[in-house]
Amino acid sequence: MDEERALYIVRAGEAGAIERVLRDYSDKHRATFKFESTDEDKRKKLCEGIFKVLVKDVPTTCQVSCLEVLRILSRDKKILVPVTTKENMQILLRLAKLTESDDSLEKVSEFPVIVESLKCLCNIVFNSQMAQQLSLELNLAAKLCNLLRKCKDRKFINDIKCFDLRLLFLLSLLHTDIRSQLRYELQGLPLLTQILESAFSIKWTDEYESAIDHNGPPLSPQETDCAIEALKALFNVTVDSWKVHKESDSHQFRVMAAVLRHCLLIVGPTEDKTEELHSNAVNLLSNVPVSCLDVLICPLTHEETAQEATTLDELPSDKTAEKETVLKNNTMEYNGMNMEAIHVLLNFMEKRIDKGSSYREGLTPVLSLLTECSRAHRNIRKFLKDQVLPPLRDVTNRPEVGSTVRNKLVRLMTHVDLGVKQIAAEFLFVLCKERVDSLLKYTGYGNAAGLLAARGLLAGGRGDNWYSEDEDTDTEEYKNAKPNINLITGHLEEPMPNPIDEMTEEQKEYEAMKLVNMLDKLSREELLKPMGLKPDGTITPLEEALNQYSVLEETSSDTD
Repeated sequence: MDEERALYIVRAGEAGAIERVLRDYSDKHRATFKFESTDEDKRKKLCEGIFKVLVKDVPTTCQVSCLEVLRILSRDKKILVPVTTKENMQILLRLAKLTESDDSLEKVSEFPVIVESLKCLCNIVFNSQMAQQLSLELNLAAKLCNLLRKCKDRKFINDIKCFDLRLLFLLSLLHTDIRSQLRYELQGLPLLTQILESAFSIKWTDEYESAIDHNGPPLSPQETDCAIEALKALFNVTVDSWKVHKESDSHQFRVMAAVLRHCLLIVGPTEDKTEELHSNAVNLLSNVPVSCLDVLICPLTHEETAQEATTLDELPSDKTAEKETVLKNNTMEYNGMNMEAIHVLLNFMEKRIDKGSSYREGLTPVLSLLTECSRAHRNIRKFLKDQVLPPLRDVTNRPEVGSTVRNKLVRLMTHVDLGVKQIAAEFLFVLCKERVDSLLKYTGYGNAAGLLAARGLLAGGRGDNWYSEDEDTDTEEYKNAKPNINLITGHLEEPMPNPIDEMTEEQKEYEAMKLVNMLDKLSREELLKPMGLKPDGTITPLEEALNQYSVLEETSSDTD
């Protein structure tokens, strides 16, 4: 009934009546996302009628009402087929200031029309394959970039930037060809990076360093939403850019990484918005070539160094340990480098672990990022090792028992999700400089067996990557307990009584033969398959492993 009345007025009424009836329809159906199939034809005709009104010279308020209703109706995929034409798309492009003209954004009264037009285009492009094809034909990506250039430095039109960026994200998500066009032809990487700089109001103190005001106000909701959309669009643009071939690319990625470092050190209007902002920053950092991630850490400024010295001088000279703690907690310093951004990533990772769900989507990106940073940058690895795997003192509890970051990561090493357990184990392995003996000290053989089997390191050794030769320093507690630590569980166990001490020789022989018969039965019925280690450290059926060792001995023996 609403559609019939609105359609009648749209076809025959004057601008004021059209505006009133469409405003009523919009207020009533603002939260409607599912529509009755019986009124499908009426909604199609209403969309067609609205487009006919939009080509007329009607007041701005009437245009806004028309676009609001069109945005609501475009949530229904079924009605978009007949109304998604090149002519209708061009009408929306004209209203959204996405034409080839050089019109500047000076008329504030037109801003609501631009925003509503962009919202309509977002819905239509998302729900209609025909609109997606027309977007390519109309070169919509180039037009969106042109509009962004017009408003990138103007803070009072954040809504226009936000929905422009959202539409750009949708296009680059739905069309891989547009990603390449944005990356190379339209210079989308520097453009979107500048949008982020504007959203964060960045002031550069050096080539890749920005001023951080920790006591400043949080980002506004509009700035946060704009930044999130820019981060998502940048992710699509850089999704295949993990290799750098040109110096200019390297510089641009370093600038972007510096902007993302700034992003990690600021907060949004709410805790949830801050987490969403940081989550998108983490995803984008995963696309940055690992060689460019060195800008996530930077030398301490003179002000930070002076502040540390003042703080340390206030402590008694005999409290060395307390001094070190203050030094680390004050600015997250390590080897003269500011590690604030890395510490934020570590806290973000721990929060995602504590959530206990959606590990694949929420946890693996930040774990993977920290792993690659640790593998490529020594200072980052040593700082994370200090935070995650400090010198071992508690040897009485199992490695997976407790509330420390190490305990939480060790628990993930036996997670049911193969991808999660692999990346958690890989992260700890890299922090241990890919040395098996060091990994086993912190995790126990049982927790590490999956990684070691996959890497062919069950027999010991180290991984393929090279790390500095600085040695770990064991605590006195660990040195004293080491001979009695159970290598499988990774903790100190009370000596267990030997069950065969009180058996006679006949009883021992009987139990041994009983065990042999049970294993033989399991093997013959293929319920249990004896395995062995090949010379390269990988697992293989026992017969094959024995044959390989026999061949190895024969080839290495003296045949004279």
